[in-house]
Amino acid sequence: MSTISKFKTLSQAKDSFSQADYKNALEKFAYVLQNFPNSKEAYNGVILSEMAMSGEGGAEALFDYYEILKEEDKEQADAIMGEILQNMDGTLDKLGEIFAEPIRDRIELEDGILYQDFKDILDSGKSFKDTFENIMFSTRVIITQKEDFVDFLDNLIEHGYTDMALTYLESALGAYPTDEPLRKLLKKLAKGNKS
Repeated sequence: MSTISKFKTLSQAKDSFSQADYKNALEKFAYVLQNFPNSKEAYNGVILSEMAMSGEGGAEALFDYYEILKEEDKEQADAIMGEILQNMDGTLDKLGEIFAEPIRDRIELEDGILYQDFKDILDSGKSFKDTFENIMFSTRVIITQKEDFVDFLDNLIEHGYTDMALTYLESALGAYPTDEPLRKLLKKLAKGNKS
């Protein structure tokens, strides 16, 4: 296979993935990987295609995130996505499990502060960074509504806690893969990583 057909086949694979034709995307990524075993892009594409085919939420959002990262720095994007995919086992369902638990049971089991109380502290003029770091070391922030979760993630991104925000976003998109506010936060996070 020539270098030109490698890039053409990768392009076709990405087009297929974007059109939700995951089987065709998988075949094309696998074909490139078979001929170019060191292609990280093909390897990541195979894993994302398999995730999407098995109905595992978050594959589409991760694919979009990967494409955004590649626009800035392809090698770094390959490394970041490879690391995310290696560390994903068991994380995608966590958010769904958390929100599925009855709130009273969670509050009884966990020593924490409700997000609304956390916001009240911020509204009193305290800085997000200081308040969050103080709470992180002494208790947990308990979030009971999706809107609060989105607001919390937005605050994490705005105040430079990008790794933490990405971890939460991966889990959230696993539970809610088509959620527009979460996808917007993922794009915001990706843009922030470029600068």
